[in-house]
Amino acid sequence: MAALMDIAEARAFILHWGEMGTHWGVNRSVAQIHAYLYLSDRPRHAEEICDALRLARSNVSNGLKELQSYSIVRRTHVEADRRDHFVAETDLWEMLTRIASERKRREIDPTLATLEQLASTLDSRSDVPEHVRERIARMHEFMGTLGHWYDDIRRLPKSTLVTLMKLGSKVARFIPKRGPSSDKNTTPKN
Repeated sequence: MAALMDIAEARAFILHWGEMGTHWGVNRSVAQIHAYLYLSDRPRHAEEICDALRLARSNVSNGLKELQSYSIVRRTHVEADRRDHFVAETDLWEMLTRIASERKRREIDPTLATLEQLASTLDSRSDVPEHVRERIARMHEFMGTLGHWYDDIRRLPKSTLVTLMKLGSKVARFIPKRGPSSDKNTTPKN
């Protein structure tokens, strides 16, 4: 059986995943390590990852720590081998859920806390233009709504999530029609 990196399509996937990672704010090496482990049929130790991807040991070590912090890669042990080995989550829904949860914790939650503090501070100030106060308040409301929506969606069973995704825009037919003025407070403005 061919080594993973000898398969042209596997190499292309790993390279592309690394490139996409940079667009998502993830280091290219971290994304490539994830792709390599995702495609692997067995646990891999750090030296194997270094050799396969031609990465420095420090890059692999840091990348594995980052992937473990997202809970999409876990450490495991292989009998008769003292080295740590690593495997990636292969359930795509579980992987998506874990990534979304960690991104919310790292990005949305602190932003929401900052916006809440800013909105509160602005309430007591009279020297700030109304449009600044109003836009920060709207952003706070919007981010809060986004956070609550995520929390609601996260509690749904995977089968329901799959059905919702497959429905796509058809789900809108289950929502009562309202006039355009009802969207005024929930739609971000320029």
